[in-house]
Amino acid sequence: DGPINDKTTFLISGRRTYIDILARPFISDLEPDEKVGYYFYDVNMKINHRFSDKNRIYLSSYFGDDKAFEKYKYEDEFYSDEGEFGLSWGNFIGALRWNHIFTPKLFSNVTLTRSRYIFDIFDEYKEVYTSNRNRDSNEYSYRYYSQIDDWASKIDLQYVPSPDVDIKTGISLTNHSFEPGVLAVKDIDIDTTLGSKQTFGNEFFAYTEADIQLTKKLKINTGIHFSLFNVEKINYTSIEPRIALNFKLTNRFSLKSSYAKMTQYLHLLTNSGIGLPTDLWVPATKKINPQESHQFALGGAKTISNFEITVEGYYKTMNNLIAYKEGASYLQLTNNWQDKVVAGEGESYGMEFFVQKKYGKWNGWLGYTLSWTNRQFDEVNFGKKFPYKYDRRHDINVAVAYQPRENVSYSMNWVFGTGNAVSLPISEYIVIDPNSRWWSTRNYTTYVEYYAGRNQYRMNAYHRLDLSASWTKKKKWGERTWSLGAYNAYNHKNPFFLLFDEKAYTNPSTGATEYKTQLVQYSLFPIIPSFTYSFKF
Repeated sequence: DGPINDKTTFLISGRRTYIDILARPFISDLEPDEKVGYYFYDVNMKINHRFSDKNRIYLSSYFGDDKAFEKYKYEDEFYSDEGEFGLSWGNFIGALRWNHIFTPKLFSNVTLTRSRYIFDIFDEYKEVYTSNRNRDSNEYSYRYYSQIDDWASKIDLQYVPSPDVDIKTGISLTNHSFEPGVLAVKDIDIDTTLGSKQTFGNEFFAYTEADIQLTKKLKINTGIHFSLFNVEKINYTSIEPRIALNFKLTNRFSLKSSYAKMTQYLHLLTNSGIGLPTDLWVPATKKINPQESHQFALGGAKTISNFEITVEGYYKTMNNLIAYKEGASYLQLTNNWQDKVVAGEGESYGMEFFVQKKYGKWNGWLGYTLSWTNRQFDEVNFGKKFPYKYDRRHDINVAVAYQPRENVSYSMNWVFGTGNAVSLPISEYIVIDPNSRWWSTRNYTTYVEYYAGRNQYRMNAYHRLDLSASWTKKKKWGERTWSLGAYNAYNHKNPFFLLFDEKAYTNPSTGATEYKTQLVQYSLFPIIPSFTYSFKF
């Protein structure tokens, strides 16, 4: 970053992880020509220009992608085979913002934005047979992707008539373009694209909110939000009040409470089974109503010596949620995702505990959340409640920093979370087509998996320890810092997804080779050590 001239500055930054390359020697059970990996990259850019003391303009953008993949390749004198499969997801965001100061108490921001999100699952391979006389090849590609493309504009005003009053108001208009799920398949006999049709929607909202210090002990934040969503020639509207109170009983003890009604015109449609995680965003439509929630919270904060302690409980109800029907998934080749889902309701409640120490050589915090998140659909799980995929009973975060001297610091961070809930089949049976004949060479059987319940199985818990240490020294030309660190210091294999696999073994009683189905956990990040040298001048 730096100045272009006395009125214009710029910033550009980028990064890419090379864990896919560095971790390759430590991944076992791979063939010589097989590669498995994960990486992400992102880039940020920004330009600021000052026209005058009252007018500034900002142009910024961000883009980045994550990709998890497996590649393989085999080749001999007569045959070659290569392919790749995996998933990727990424975002692009661009924004142009004009900031104008009307008076010392009133200013505005006018913003134009463009954003795009895409989720992509891919599988492709190519094989070639070679002989003395001819050369035959076969290619196959499969791609399933979901995409949201937005153009938006908004105006925000902030008015501060006094130190005790802060008022904000604004309006916004967004044009959405949705591709909820498109499947492209190509091989020798097929070259086609299937899936849901592209959907367009327009979203408008207006809001007003105020932060008011009513008395020395009572502060209130209140506001109202109006929204309208136009899709498929139908309009959804919502009026959403919100209020939060903070009552300071003493200098060291305060109580707070809040209520908020919220409406969301995007639905998160997530797979409940094992396999690669797929989170698809789909819009409200004529058939699918927008989500609505009501959330209540009550808590208190107290300072004891150098420690700040916060305890808060919350309860949230949700209506018009959607989920896949029994047996349905994004892989089914139906023309519309709306035919694969059902609507229902949910609830989320729990308690959060947080203690923090900010001062002294030793400082840090401990956060603990105990929570429940359930769903209920009349046509799913026999109408019974079940835990949502991201229901996390226990969530712990511990951070400790120690600074024995001004130029030396050590820190550690430990996180723990209950594993995600997934649906796991407990048995499999065969359905035979009654029209089939024993002499037929075609396969008329269907393998059907039996599930005891939705999200009845828990993946292993997620936990890891991160460590770091740094040493700083003043130099004539500036300041230099050495840093050492380790991500996932004890190399715990955290779950990313699960798959069933058949493993060959020798039966000790018969000596025959048999196959046993087992559940295999796939993980992404092993221990990642880091070393940094930096200087400021």
